[in-house]
Amino acid sequence: MTIFWAILIFAVGYLVNVFYITVAYHRALTHNSVVLKPWLMRFIGRSGIWVTGIDPKAWACMHRMHHSYSDTERDPHSPVTLGVFGVALGQLRSYEKTLRRLIKRDPTYLAVVDDIAFDVSPLNRKRLWTLPYLLHVSIGVTLGLAFQSWWVGYAYFAGIMSHPIQGWMVNSLAHKYGYRNFSTTDNSKNNWIVSLLVFGEGYQNNHHARPSSANFAATRSEIDTGYWLCRLASFVGLLTIPHEPAGERGAFPVQSEAV
Repeated sequence: MTIFWAILIFAVGYLVNVFYITVAYHRALTHNSVVLKPWLMRFIGRSGIWVTGIDPKAWACMHRMHHSYSDTERDPHSPVTLGVFGVALGQLRSYEKTLRRLIKRDPTYLAVVDDIAFDVSPLNRKRLWTLPYLLHVSIGVTLGLAFQSWWVGYAYFAGIMSHPIQGWMVNSLAHKYGYRNFSTTDNSKNNWIVSLLVFGEGYQNNHHARPSSANFAATRSEIDTGYWLCRLASFVGLLTIPHEPAGERGAFPVQSEAV
């Protein structure tokens, strides 16, 4: 039973993290491919850092810069400049730099996210960024004691705080290994393993070719479970999914490249 509870708690924590990152931070805040209800947008702005440990406005800013300069020297996290494993540390340093620039009101960085109504989290402005991590450690310890198994506590923390690993897989592996449906100016690839593990985020080539599409899948054989989350959230009234722009509508890629 301990293994069952550990797996279940990990899955729940992982799903909550994925909803915040891939639905709210990525598809809603960064690309506006889905539109959160106003109350949910405010809630994400306030709770995001407590749930994920990552500031939503800084994440969106860094990701928009990634799309603007993908796989060039100005890309915040590219295996071209940092190497496959170097992306792990590189994305952390880029996030910290973005956060500092936003806090200092750097006009260049502010302009990137001038449409996001809320500001950087007060926790980051007051240098209290460790509090969310301490909170989740405390919850993990409490669960470990309650279930008399530290594996349950570890499972909770690993699930809810999983984004650094998710981000590394997407930013590194899905820009290095995989296939291409679209001819883009960057090295984005469709990596089905990363897509399976990170709810469709591994379809980077499709996404870079059609960034305002809520569905990262582009062929019948590709399944974007992150889009399923968006559809479910839309069904219960948490968000709406706008119609895709005319240039991005359709199920099939315009060009296929094997890599």
